[in-house]
Amino acid sequence: MATAPTLTPESASKTIRKPYPNFKVIVLNDDVNTFQGVAEALMTYIPNMTSDRAWDLTNQVHFDGQAIVWVGPQEPAELYHQQLRRAGLTMAPLEAA
Repeated sequence: MATAPTLTPESASKTIRKPYPNFKVIVLNDDVNTFQGVAEALMTYIPNMTSDRAWDLTNQVHFDGQAIVWVGPQEPAELYHQQLRRAGLTMAPLEAA
C-alpha cells in the first residue's frame, strides 16, 4: 500500500526568491526636440550620465528612432521617465526588461 509523501519542516518552509523585474526607460525620436535639448535632459535626469554617453544616446534616438537610456528597478524608472517627459522628450511607455 502506497503512503502519501510527508513534508519535512525544512522543505516546507523553503522560500524561492525571485528578483523584481527591471524596467526600460526609452526615449523616442520626434520633430520637436533638438539634439542639444535631448542630451541636456539626459544629463540632467539620468544618474551618472556623461556628456559622451548622452550624445551617443541622442544620436541613437535620431537615427534609430529610439534609445534605451536607463534600465533598472521600477520606482526609479518611473521617476526618470516622468522627469524626461516633463522636460519635453517623447517617451515610450515603460516596459519590463
